[in-house]
Amino acid sequence: MVCIGSLLRALVLRAAASSAGRRRGPRVLCGRAADVRVTPRHGYGWRGLRAVAGRMMLDSSDPASPAAAEAGQVQPQRRAAGAVPQAHDGGYASGGWEREDSKLSCGYSSFRGKRATMEDFYDVKLTEIDGQAVSLFGVFDGHGGSRAAEYLKEHLFENLLKHPEFLTDTKLAISETYQKTDTDFLESELSAFRDDGSTASTAVLVGDHLYVANVGDSRAVISKAGKARALSEDHKPNRIDERKRIENAGGIVIWAGTWRVGGVLAMSRAFGNRLLKPYVVAEPEIQVNGELECLVLASDGLWDVVENEEAVSLGKLEHAAESAARKLTEIAYSRGSADNITCIVVQFHHDKTG
Repeated sequence: MVCIGSLLRALVLRAAASSAGRRRGPRVLCGRAADVRVTPRHGYGWRGLRAVAGRMMLDSSDPASPAAAEAGQVQPQRRAAGAVPQAHDGGYASGGWEREDSKLSCGYSSFRGKRATMEDFYDVKLTEIDGQAVSLFGVFDGHGGSRAAEYLKEHLFENLLKHPEFLTDTKLAISETYQKTDTDFLESELSAFRDDGSTASTAVLVGDHLYVANVGDSRAVISKAGKARALSEDHKPNRIDERKRIENAGGIVIWAGTWRVGGVLAMSRAFGNRLLKPYVVAEPEIQVNGELECLVLASDGLWDVVENEEAVSLGKLEHAAESAARKLTEIAYSRGSADNITCIVVQFHHDKTG
């Protein structure tokens, strides 16, 4: 996503010049990783996890020893952190899996596309907490660099699973974790010569309840009762409520090819972007749903050229979720998407008994 203009780069250079002698931090040029972490259990095991881009295979259907838990805190067993391929500079990666009871399957696809660098990341985590099956899916679309998106992939869900209210007040836990992770990222980058940011579109399934949270212009769309419905509204500076919030905080929204916060950033909420705080925030909008047929999470490289209805229709019709994710990526690229393209498709099979 190209959202940082020349003005922001000038501000960064000026900030650097004013702090001469400060050591420049390492530059993360590009790259992304999928971290599939699996805690297989009887009844909620996961099978058939495949990563395509090197044809790497992972079978997680073997029974696992009980994960350690102390004082109600989750310490899920983790596998395959390095087994899923990365979509680096010429890169393309896809994969998929199905829950052992066959009631849930997931596929992902990520492609650098026509961009010179890869700034999209995604994350999938599967576990069980106090007898509850928990699945976490996330798409993170970086801008001005890849570090913010990479940080979210590495820390957002990890922080969420550690939240003391994760099971008792999941919505509160998600909201607080988003904002804490943003603060942690900014603190980790104090000495770095960059000011990149990232979107986050996440879906957290706890039992039968799906919590969808969004910051930025990545998007989550579901199919429910046969109809497509966006569970997130893109955070654009020209949204009436967002513009009012920005201006009340002392910021401005300017037209510079498109509407931008301070004439710089073409979205009104994001992780990172230190120079645009407090106008650009990482407070998520969250919706809760159940009894879904299909969920599609994707970066705007998909949504720029694919309509919501088309995406979930394909997600339902394809036999395999991985196939649906791959086809959506290919469709977006063939239609001229100029951005990185990443999507996750989750299919819900309520009629299966396992």
